[in-house]
Amino acid sequence: MKIKTALITGASSGIGSATARLLAQQNIHVVLVARRLQRLSVLAQEIKQAGGSAAVIHADLTQEVERINVYEQVLADSGNLDILINNAGLGWYGYYADMPWDIALEVLQVNITAVAHLTNLFLPEMRARNSGHIINIGSIAGSFPNQGVALYSASKSFLDSFTTVLHRELTGTRVECSVARVGPVATEFFDQAAHRTAGFPIPAERFAIPAEDVAHRIWGLIERPRKVIYIPRALVMVPWVELLFGWLVDRLGPLLLKRASAHL
Repeated sequence: MKIKTALITGASSGIGSATARLLAQQNIHVVLVARRLQRLSVLAQEIKQAGGSAAVIHADLTQEVERINVYEQVLADSGNLDILINNAGLGWYGYYADMPWDIALEVLQVNITAVAHLTNLFLPEMRARNSGHIINIGSIAGSFPNQGVALYSASKSFLDSFTTVLHRELTGTRVECSVARVGPVATEFFDQAAHRTAGFPIPAERFAIPAEDVAHRIWGLIERPRKVIYIPRALVMVPWVELLFGWLVDRLGPLLLKRASAHL
């Protein structure tokens, strides 16, 4: 049986690297994509030393030409792609009115444009072969938008809608499309957001779960595909909180953001 190939964006740390290690342990060839080449190389070497199979593609996913290069290189090296995990994502916390446009544009390019483009590149081949799985790493913020993460929440709402539509369009085929609505995860995401221009620390960091927990749930999703999973599972109730108590968040949320900004 041909070894399956999985492409993981944002694989240099956090959820991406944890997922890459776990999938490699399951005899899946992992293609690691990110901007930090040295980290990718170290991770690939670690996977190989453990008996797994890994390849590295150094790419800046904000650039269209580099996304196309990722697609062409995967097809040239592996022939096709079995699993696409759109994991790369950026965040920023603060008042949207204070968000520098260059950072906003980068969030849009990584969180939305790269996902849409890579899916547009790989999905036709998956559909023609009638086999494949696209997994988008979303966030609970997509269905529970909160103050301070306006563009991030909006980008994750896009992933929710995008996944739902593709899931419906692919009904009757053997190609799957799923979204993992993830809560706070203990990764570099929080540090990077805190150190971006005009931003400040995201309060949700204290509730973060290990990236390895997310990786195990992603593996479970690959084994038993479905449209949506929540990580942790208890977050399945959060959309109902927005529906029933959104009016309360409207009042309390701004106070939390104001308090966070006051501690800078």
